Amino acid sequence: MSRRHPIISVTGSSGAGTTSVKKTFEQIFRRENVTAAFIEGDAFHRYDRAEMRQKMAEEAERSNKHFSHFSPETNLFEELAKTFREYGETGTGMTRHYVHDAEEAALYGAEPGTFTRWAPLPDNSELLFYEGLHGAVVTEKVNVAQYADLKIGVVPVINLEWIQKLHRDRSDRGYSTEAVTDTILRRMPDYVNYICPQFTETDINFQRIPTVDTSNPFIARWIPTPDESMVVIRLRNPRGIDFPYLLSMIPHSFMSRANSIVIPGSKLDLAMQLILTPLILQLIERKRRSL
Repeated sequence: MSRRHPIISVTGSSGAGTTSVKKTFEQIFRRENVTAAFIEGDAFHRYDRAEMRQKMAEEAERSNKHFSHFSPETNLFEELAKTFREYGETGTGMTRHYVHDAEEAALYGAEPGTFTRWAPLPDNSELLFYEGLHGAVVTEKVNVAQYADLKIGVVPVINLEWIQKLHRDRSDRGYSTEAVTDTILRRMPDYVNYICPQFTETDINFQRIPTVDTSNPFIARWIPTPDESMVVIRLRNPRGIDFPYLLSMIPHSFMSRANSIVIPGSKLDLAMQLILTPLILQLIERKRRSL
């Protein structure tokens, strides 16, 4: 970890809500005049869209039914760790963009489903912000988590995550329920081995829990709304956190453990603003004192 060049990583599986969390951080950065450099987790996938489809077909022919983009085989963990380490040491590093759709293709000048060229991060940033699948990953060969100064986990309970994926893939991509179910089953071993363990490495976890029946996520007609959800916020080290203040500021919140606060789902953005702003300012103040 670096005093001069702090790193914040937000980790969560696809559809967990990391993109909305990124927007909250952007609001804080803008309000507090913090200049951030950004890294997108899918920039460090090993294969582009066409290559991944080909690799999946090849692995299926080898009877590998659990090949997924959660694993070390399909990601550049070493390069991600190198970028984190280099930024912590020098305030720079290399990244690229994965082009998702036609709108991004026009922005980046590359075809959808491909990567842009590797390029250095912008100069003179005050911190690095990562959002993706593997911001706190630890394997036998690589430890990305060790380089981040503030690690945030964002994850819904598993049934809610499946409901969100089912609805997104059916409505946005035209997949059948059976096809999405096959994808969930294929990814499950890598999810258990490489996604879940990261949430023991994080400093703060935000876990969304529905308060409506999600017993069978495969037939759920609607995604539970924020008003139909609670969020459990777990702080790895609660020292210095003013819980009485948070309880007074967030209506209907309560403590479930000495290091956990439960809030209404609709108050997630407020809770993040209250909890994360002081932590970000601490990182920036520590950076400026070290210069």
